[in-house]
Amino acid sequence: MFSGLAWQPPLFGGEGEVGFDPEFTGLCRRELGGEAWLDVVPGWLSGADELFTTVLAGTPWQGHEVRMYDNVVPEPRLTCRWTIGDGAPEETTALPHPVLSELARALSGRYEVNFTQVGANLYRNGADSVAWHGDRIARELASSVVALVSLGAARPFRLRPKGGGPSIGLVPGPGDLVVMGGSCQRMWQHAVPKVRSVGPRVSLQFRHAYPAQITV
Repeated sequence: MFSGLAWQPPLFGGEGEVGFDPEFTGLCRRELGGEAWLDVVPGWLSGADELFTTVLAGTPWQGHEVRMYDNVVPEPRLTCRWTIGDGAPEETTALPHPVLSELARALSGRYEVNFTQVGANLYRNGADSVAWHGDRIARELASSVVALVSLGAARPFRLRPKGGGPSIGLVPGPGDLVVMGGSCQRMWQHAVPKVRSVGPRVSLQFRHAYPAQITV
């Protein structure tokens, strides 16, 4: 178990085997305008607590530094990235659970892109966060798809038009799927704000291959 986190693993084996709904039952799409869209599938992943425990303990979490104005400061979250599929380098760290590859294949089939990158962001407590942003490479593309699966504690997830404007608020819970597509990364920004008190959360991210095999 990753030390220093107030996380109690589920008793009696939790909620069962880790899996997902291949039919994407309950998917709700919200058109954001300008060819940007947002899909939400509540409870898409089953066994979310079991997967959270495995990912939390089996991921080689890394800290990074970010520039804030004139200072370089520790990024307030931990991360890990994997490349999957035929193009993955031999030295790539093994995924903490094989279902991550299955999720990537299911998302690839649904959204007709080849998801070759899996990332995990760990928000250890309410002080961990990420500021308003669009994905670095995807925001330069006319169209892209970024899929997120939440594990652990429910945290606010917000979106707003690039340059400001009324925001959209979500609170994805364990196993919920959120997909940002079309021009969303280019025309909108998203953030996970700080909160007063909350348990740890992991956001699993699935990104597809970009032109010239650019990776993020």
